[in-house]
Amino acid sequence: MHHCPYCGTKVRDNEAYCIKCGKNLPEDMHERLDTKQQFNKYWYIPIAVAAVIILAIGGYYIFQQQQTAEAKELYKKAEENAVDENYDQASTHLKSALDKQASFSQADTLLSYVQTAQTIEEQMNQVDEHLDQEAYQDALSIINDAENKLTTYIGEAVNPLINKLTEKRSAIKLEQLRFNLEQEPGINDLKTLLWEADAIQTDKATEVADNIRGQIVDHTFAQASEQLKDKQFSDALLLVEDGLKYAPESEKLQSLKTTIEKEKTAFETAQQHRIEQAINSAEAERKLNENDAIELVEADVTRDDQGNAAVKGQVQSVATIPINSILIEYDLMQGDEKLLSNEVYAYPDTLFPDETGEFEFTHFDIAKRKNLSVTINQIRWYTDHQ
Repeated sequence: MHHCPYCGTKVRDNEAYCIKCGKNLPEDMHERLDTKQQFNKYWYIPIAVAAVIILAIGGYYIFQQQQTAEAKELYKKAEENAVDENYDQASTHLKSALDKQASFSQADTLLSYVQTAQTIEEQMNQVDEHLDQEAYQDALSIINDAENKLTTYIGEAVNPLINKLTEKRSAIKLEQLRFNLEQEPGINDLKTLLWEADAIQTDKATEVADNIRGQIVDHTFAQASEQLKDKQFSDALLLVEDGLKYAPESEKLQSLKTTIEKEKTAFETAQQHRIEQAINSAEAERKLNENDAIELVEADVTRDDQGNAAVKGQVQSVATIPINSILIEYDLMQGDEKLLSNEVYAYPDTLFPDETGEFEFTHFDIAKRKNLSVTINQIRWYTDHQ
């Protein structure tokens, strides 16, 4: 059936005119209608193609979304593994993530770090080998190189490895420090080693630093005491003040400093002349001894951690007035043989009635001597009234 182009009435396909309006139908109307129907059928092809393309794009988008989600999940697992320093597993996850999403820049960066961390872990075995060979600088060079490799990386995964390298560096420096201490360093070397020990900042390093500080105090006390005996007050003060820079809490050095200052003042104001007369005069010594101002409590020879001989003792004031600058003269004996004579000031510098003071002197040049004992020959002092 077709429609009349003039009135719209339906007409059969073989009719030549319209029954309703009586007009002759165009001869080519049937041909044009067939062409139109054929043309309408072709519209289904592009529509179908468009539908297929849309479905394909949608499917690909969903697939990509799924791949991205899986890649992110793998990245998260890899990051957790990296924080736990499980680098092999982290590497496996990251490679899988990049297979699923090649443009995953975060995964690519983390994989680069993980591979660097794996290289560093291999180098750490060399560090232990260098430590066994006491090649401390070579071990530190490896740590420096490893830290340089990590400068371009930041994040939670990097922190454990950085902390591990820092701890290893401290351990290496502590081992090197202990090795250097075994070489019996001098006073100047001890000061350098103390600075190195304080820089490590660990509990074990603090113990070593305290030990070094004690050695510096002993060296300083011995040297300053020698200068004091020779009346070299300025040199003695310089030594003590330098020692106090490294051990400011040392009561031993603080007391010695006070003693030196008082001795220096007495010498400069002519009081030293009277003191020397009293010390050098047998009659003055006799009178002072008769007063029994000082009583020896104990005196002994001990060994410090380095094996040096240390003369230690204690005195007590039985006077009724304060006494100052208590000087103990003693002989260091090996059996019946006198090795040397020495003098040492007790601290604190001033003793009030019934108070006790201590004295100590470390001898660094007789470390190999055994069966040592000390004999106290004389104790001298002066009062503010002398």
